[in-house]
Amino acid sequence: MDHFGEHLMIDGYGGSFEALNGKEVVLRVLQDLPARLGMDILAEPKVYRAEANDKKDPGGWTGVVIIAESHISIHTFPARGFVSADVYTCKNGMDLELIKQYFRECFALTDMETNFVKRGTRYPAEDLYSK
Repeated sequence: MDHFGEHLMIDGYGGSFEALNGKEVVLRVLQDLPARLGMDILAEPKVYRAEANDKKDPGGWTGVVIIAESHISIHTFPARGFVSADVYTCKNGMDLELIKQYFRECFALTDMETNFVKRGTRYPAEDLYSK
């Protein structure tokens, strides 16, 4: 093992106002994506309305699902056609293309920036402390 986990950060642009403003769309992604990736949901996804708070944030939806392997979070900004998401897992070999295509389709994105980080590159091979 050369790393503990993998973190894909997605910034999507030019998305559909309706999809980005749809609480049910965000909820569906959080319910469906873990299964597509072979991850196990620990708690039901939660989606909250985030009201506008200044000129930078015109409001939208924020959702998260806690999975045994870590978490997936989504923040939408419908008025800007923008979504920011994190998919973080301790499983290695995440299907990056599947995730990117899924977000493109669900939010009708016309452009996307992604950043991929290998986490825990010095993760210990053995327990350091006994129970």
